[in-house]
Amino acid sequence: MTTHAGEDLARRLDELAGFVVELAAGRLDARLDPSDESDEIDAIVVGLNMLAEQLQDLTCDLEGRVESRTRELADAHAELERLALSDPLTGLANRTLLAARLRAAGAGVSVLVLDLDGFKAVNDSFGHDVGDDLLVAIGARLQSVVRETDTVARLGGDEFAILVRDAGAEQVLDVAERVRAAVAAPVVVHGRSCWVTASIGVRLGGRVPEPDTYLRDADTAMYTAKSRAPGGVSVFVPSMRREVQARTRLADELRTALATDQLVVLYQPIIDLETGRVAAVEALARWRHPERGFLTPDAFISVAEDTGLITALDMWVLEAASTQVAHWRKELLDDEPFSVHVNVSPVELRAPGFVDGVVDCTRRHGLRPQDVYLEITEHQLLGEDALTRGALEALREAQIGVAIDDFGTGSSSLGYARRSFVDEVKIDRSLVRDLDVDPQQFRITAAILVMAHAFDLVPIAEGVQTAGEAEALRQLGCRYGQGYFWGAPMPATALERLLR
Repeated sequence: MTTHAGEDLARRLDELAGFVVELAAGRLDARLDPSDESDEIDAIVVGLNMLAEQLQDLTCDLEGRVESRTRELADAHAELERLALSDPLTGLANRTLLAARLRAAGAGVSVLVLDLDGFKAVNDSFGHDVGDDLLVAIGARLQSVVRETDTVARLGGDEFAILVRDAGAEQVLDVAERVRAAVAAPVVVHGRSCWVTASIGVRLGGRVPEPDTYLRDADTAMYTAKSRAPGGVSVFVPSMRREVQARTRLADELRTALATDQLVVLYQPIIDLETGRVAAVEALARWRHPERGFLTPDAFISVAEDTGLITALDMWVLEAASTQVAHWRKELLDDEPFSVHVNVSPVELRAPGFVDGVVDCTRRHGLRPQDVYLEITEHQLLGEDALTRGALEALREAQIGVAIDDFGTGSSSLGYARRSFVDEVKIDRSLVRDLDVDPQQFRITAAILVMAHAFDLVPIAEGVQTAGEAEALRQLGCRYGQGYFWGAPMPATALERLLR
């Protein structure tokens, strides 16, 4: 081997060694050109080049996989965060996200909490699919009436909350009114018209220690709104805490009362103004409270409705009254026309199985359907919705009588009267007071009676206090009267003496 040939071989081996070092250092894009010798060193160079190319391809593929998996992991993490901070049904913020934004907002933020009145009846009557879609629709409506900087959250069930940033009291109350109006409009779900309203509690901005305080105060105001008039708005004041605590305690006591026979039924006579006989009675629940004495329904009905106890209460009164009338019919009345009026909540009227329960009760006690009339207060009828209409149709088919209480103070019952869903109307006491001495009152009541007769409704005047009022009603063609002129609500034994 010549000196020149030896130097060339040494150079090629150095280049080969350098190439190997580059590959070992991770520079897989490095390449070494083979010489013109085509010997064993060139074979090694070609092999190393091929190996480097394969390693480069594998590395690129691996890097692509790693990048893709990293993106997937990031997306999964983001989705988990979204799920952890949003309501799965409506896609709105959940309680956790709302609390976080409350903490971040600090002072100057206001909170609205709203609960849907009538949602349970929709859910029970039409099924959970309709109920879920109704919640989604309501959530969308809430989003449509707030600003982008505000947060709409679903707290659970049919309860929502809205965080309102950087707004004065007047602006916040304007948001509440927009929310109230948006929810009150009927929602068509699966071809069914669903009617609900929103009772709204407002906690205006101010420095409070924890987000839960905002929510608790707004929730307290919401329950106050619901108890005063469902579908209304109440702004939180500290005294409401005591009211809510008192209502919670009263609800617990009412549960005990239903289980331990603290409730009694009194009966107020309904008089035939032509003959003077007792034609019917109204069954009225009273609560013999161990500490507060005799309580009228005004003291506990709203609590019963809020807590769902109204179902048990209504059916308990119906059972007790049916038992009593069955006894009177056997012992005193025989086949003489006579009926008992039982008050029912519109919430209960719309509940599934209610009509079947009423019919079953009358049958078990051997009563005729016309022996029972269900009274519904006019201003509590929830519009001409499908649930109420269906219940009234079922009652008509079962020949159970329906009476509208406090008739003349609203207009929601006229549609039902036109369809013959109603049999009797009870003229509100405000239209009877001073009827015999006030010409204007006389004309108004006369007009109400003309309207009742036009719809073939039997009128019963409530709150009759004097002989003059009773006589004026008789002259106007009112067939029946009820009031303290003939007797206050009384125990069954006292009413029995009148029947004898």
